[in-house]
Amino acid sequence: MAAPMTSMTSTTFTLADLEKRVAARARAGADQSYTRALLDKGIEACAKKLGEEAFETALAAVGQNRKRLTSEAADLLYHLLVVLKARGVTLAAVEAELARRTAQSGHAEKASRGKRRPAKERRRTA
Repeated sequence: MAAPMTSMTSTTFTLADLEKRVAARARAGADQSYTRALLDKGIEACAKKLGEEAFETALAAVGQNRKRLTSEAADLLYHLLVVLKARGVTLAAVEAELARRTAQSGHAEKASRGKRRPAKERRRTA
């Protein structure tokens, strides 16, 4: 999935590179591409896999070594980009949102979003 690292602390492989790789693999056949096969299962399957990887990353953060955490984080980032691809959201759009949010403190930004209703309630009123 990822290009080899040039050293233990730096790499020339970026999230933008991964986004391009996800897009390329999405154009391949499902028999040749895990990415295509996952996308063919629909957004629900992509989101479920993202959730599983997030959980595994959290577990690795608490109870495993740095190498395992790094590996799980890579899986999480890959599956996040697959979900974004499935929904037509670009990495540039996410980066723009992050840039917008950094214009103020984290506490102020979070407060500006207001309290969110649980997803179940949002679906009922949408």
